[in-house]
Amino acid sequence: MMLKPSIDKLLDQVNSKYSLVILSSKRAHELGEGQMPTKKNFDSVKPVLQSLEEIETGHVIVHPNPESKRERIRREKELARLAEQQEQEKLKQQIEKENTGKI
Repeated sequence: MMLKPSIDKLLDQVNSKYSLVILSSKRAHELGEGQMPTKKNFDSVKPVLQSLEEIETGHVIVHPNPESKRERIRREKELARLAEQQEQEKLKQQIEKENTGKI
């Protein structure tokens, strides 16, 4: 049974229970994957309750335009993929250059 943070305080920060569940779940996954917390000291050990504590303090909110956030994340992933691909090409060229110099 969850006593703190109370559902009433959480619903002051988020407009619906559904949004609260989704936001808490996403934030808990981020915390579990090692993303930096917005609080220094938590009362809870588990990521789900830590995410609820962050929501209660107002440090974690529902993004006002989720489509733009998804698009930004997609672009960042694409740029990272392209950078990795360029790095691989440079390594291949360097290896070919070294191999041609030895023959």
